[in-house]
Amino acid sequence: MANPIRSGNMRKSNEIMRIMVTTFVGGVFGFFLGVSFPTLSLSQLNFPSSLIPSIDLTYIEDKYSGLSTEAFLNAWSSLKGNRGSSLPFSLSEAKIWVPTNPRGAERLPPGIVEPESDFNLRRLWGMPSEDLAIKPKYLVTFTVGFDQKKNIDAAVKKFSENFTILLFHYDGRASEWEDLEWSKRAIHVSVRKQTKWWYAKRFLHPDIVASYDYIFVWDEDLGVEHFDAEKYIKLVRKHGLEISQPGLEPNQGLTWQMTKRRGDSEVHKETEEKPGWCTDPHLPPCAAFVEIMATVFSRDAWRCVWHLIQNDLVHGWGLDFALRKCVHPAHEKIGVVDAQWIVHQSVPSLGNQGKAENGRPPWEGVRERCRKEWTIFKSRLADAEKAYYQGMGIDPPNSTQV
Repeated sequence: MANPIRSGNMRKSNEIMRIMVTTFVGGVFGFFLGVSFPTLSLSQLNFPSSLIPSIDLTYIEDKYSGLSTEAFLNAWSSLKGNRGSSLPFSLSEAKIWVPTNPRGAERLPPGIVEPESDFNLRRLWGMPSEDLAIKPKYLVTFTVGFDQKKNIDAAVKKFSENFTILLFHYDGRASEWEDLEWSKRAIHVSVRKQTKWWYAKRFLHPDIVASYDYIFVWDEDLGVEHFDAEKYIKLVRKHGLEISQPGLEPNQGLTWQMTKRRGDSEVHKETEEKPGWCTDPHLPPCAAFVEIMATVFSRDAWRCVWHLIQNDLVHGWGLDFALRKCVHPAHEKIGVVDAQWIVHQSVPSLGNQGKAENGRPPWEGVRERCRKEWTIFKSRLADAEKAYYQGMGIDPPNSTQV
């Protein structure tokens, strides 16, 4: 008969041996698994699209490859906006990588980023949420000299409190407008001897004017007796105009046929010019064309036009022929509002800000530069489009010319 005590000891020894072998095998397996894990490419893992946002996994892999699994999950939680997680490294070394942040703001959490602004005046006291009794929907800018103060006063009164008023002073006399009540609420920018396109490029960045549905970029010598800004906006919306201008009094000064007011329509988008002037009825100056003296842009159109404005070309000649590049189809979204019309008074005030040279009056030098800038702008745009199409390996269409 077998000894029960000896049999029990043998079974216990076998169980201990199995535990030791299992532990040893598990340890070896875990070691090799741990060694091989860092080489696993996260960018090759098939995560559900609903779980992971559209971000660069390769970047995260490179950034956190030296961390443990737990540390990586904590870092991942921070990228997902989990404020409760703690980072296992110094905050001074961390980089919050968010592709939707503006360039240069990658280190900021997206919830604090304010990429856009406006010209709304703010108080120095009270709660910020209570600063604005009315938030203006539109922006109107005038480039002005003091000599046109009376005319600008009449023009501004045609714009309701839905408009922010911004004056660009080219003669340095901004303080002399303070007796006008509306002037105290307006924004004044004073830089001597500059044009409205110089101001526009520097002070009307699309992210600065993003809160306004429409942006008026106007000259100072416009008669507005027959103009109402609110009614103008309604007609622009009704006819789907992204770039527009009021009709011009047809019997006052020189103007393109396209921009002359018609008495039998609310809006027109095409015309007939002199024979041979229009190679295509949908191209300027027969369509897709307004002048640059009293232009009105939608927010989206201005975002494109601002980039079209050249930093060193300040008079804007030729720009009106190229505005069509920013909307499509241009012959349907650019037009002239006949029912709200203005008079171009043709006051050569900015021309007098030029410099008299070689016995010539100041305005002659200004006009000469206007013509030169038009030539330069046409060449730049044509060359840029040609280079683009050549890079794509296709022939440029005929309509790319300014």
